Amino acid sequence: MNGHSVSRASLSHEEKLRLIDDRSLSDVESESARADLDGRFSTIQWAATAKTYCNGLRLSSWSSTIYRTGIFLLPSFVHHRCARDRLRAEKLHPTAYLDGMRGLAALFVFFCHNFYTAFRIADGWGHDNVNHEIWRLPFVRLLYSGPSMVCIFFVISGYALSLKPLKQMRSRSFDGFSKTMTSFVFRRYFRLFLPTLISTFGVFIMLRLGIYEITRDFAGDRNYIRNVIEHHPILKETTLEQLRHWLWEMYDFVHIWGWEKFGGATGYDAHLWTIPVEFRCSMMLFLVLFGTARLRTGVRFICLGLLMWFVLRADRWEMVLFLWGMAIAELDLIRGAHEPNASHSPPTPPALLPIDQAPATTSERRDRSNFYWILVSILALYLMSEPDNGTEGNPGWEYLGSLIPEWFSDKYRYYQMIGSIMFVFCTARSSSWQRVFNSPPVQYFGRISYALYLMHGPVLHTAGYMVQRRMWQLTGTDGYAYNWGFALASCVNIPLVIWAADVFWRAVDAPTVRFTKWLEAKLSIEE
Repeated sequence: MNGHSVSRASLSHEEKLRLIDDRSLSDVESESARADLDGRFSTIQWAATAKTYCNGLRLSSWSSTIYRTGIFLLPSFVHHRCARDRLRAEKLHPTAYLDGMRGLAALFVFFCHNFYTAFRIADGWGHDNVNHEIWRLPFVRLLYSGPSMVCIFFVISGYALSLKPLKQMRSRSFDGFSKTMTSFVFRRYFRLFLPTLISTFGVFIMLRLGIYEITRDFAGDRNYIRNVIEHHPILKETTLEQLRHWLWEMYDFVHIWGWEKFGGATGYDAHLWTIPVEFRCSMMLFLVLFGTARLRTGVRFICLGLLMWFVLRADRWEMVLFLWGMAIAELDLIRGAHEPNASHSPPTPPALLPIDQAPATTSERRDRSNFYWILVSILALYLMSEPDNGTEGNPGWEYLGSLIPEWFSDKYRYYQMIGSIMFVFCTARSSSWQRVFNSPPVQYFGRISYALYLMHGPVLHTAGYMVQRRMWQLTGTDGYAYNWGFALASCVNIPLVIWAADVFWRAVDAPTVRFTKWLEAKLSIEE
């Protein structure tokens, strides 16, 4: 990877995989789909659309600017309807389902942070012979189980970051492996921290404008916030003091020297504690990839297994998930899951005699395999449904809880960790699950997943709290009126957060990817 654009015709199939190209904006990107990203953003579709209409209406320069801004603020899926020439449907790549899975995980993390301020969502169904609401049941609770979705994030990140290097290892393309890894290491910081620096600086601006002060009293009012009271960003006396505080918070945010729980979390958005964890685990994963690059496959798996046991015993559940992502990626390469003709069925051999029983066709074998992996995935989803307050006192979890090792500190993450590994493994082998995650709505959330993760906190603490207060003023907070007020507020806040994420994705997330590529190209030695 030398930082220069290449033609699509010259790309290997593996380089076109969605998880390692520019369209996968939540993990390391390669240059392989630069043309696609440029098609989305560099000749920006919203600008071209607005220009067409502005020219047709002969608007003034100010009117044109306002109109273009209005077009930009429309959700990206509306642009396709506004455009005169609609874009062709994007062809999905073999790993596109992981983008969709990551998108739904980001959405469910947002649901978790939206719901847990009002309701005790950490309690499992039947906890202490109460809490029998249907939304607490296993499987259902995954719709708002933030910790389980974080586990999914880490498995997918391990997979995405390992896929291309593993392919190059296996093909003995060590020159290409070296270029890929140096590029990944260089760009990982910018990929994770540039968008977060911008999003938290937005919080800084809103603090100075007094927007957070509008909801400060509400954020701690037990009449409304009946469960978790999230940290509300602190307003300093002067802008200079606020700027110094933000800069120091960002310095601590790049938290690579310690592994304590929630290390590196910032008071400007407490939800972002996973970003420093992603960075630390990414660097460790890159070290493992470098160290095992020239080993034989079997030896590499033995070393990986021993390393998984070591980090698990060291109580580093997040690193276990990254390493399992690497293992699943190589297993998929071994079975040829990403080959273009992997889904092609060979011809069925004819029966030699009329009395011979015809062998099962490839389609029938695939259907049986798909059914088997769906069954296993149901078990995985159940394990992912482990209650966040632990297993004690929860029907169906008491015995499983007794099997969790004493040295594993975050007991509630134990089965969530195992279930997330199993679910990603099963989905890679189930065409039915892949169809779900490849559906257009789910793929949309995959595209905005990182932006959704960054935007939901600031939006909820500002406009979200304003909406909630207004709705509870209308419905009251006694009995079920509290639930109705929350439901009405969610009908506004959920679309509002998705819209903000969509805008942030186009205005910040995608441009930072292009900037990092440009910077790498400018600073790299030309061959």
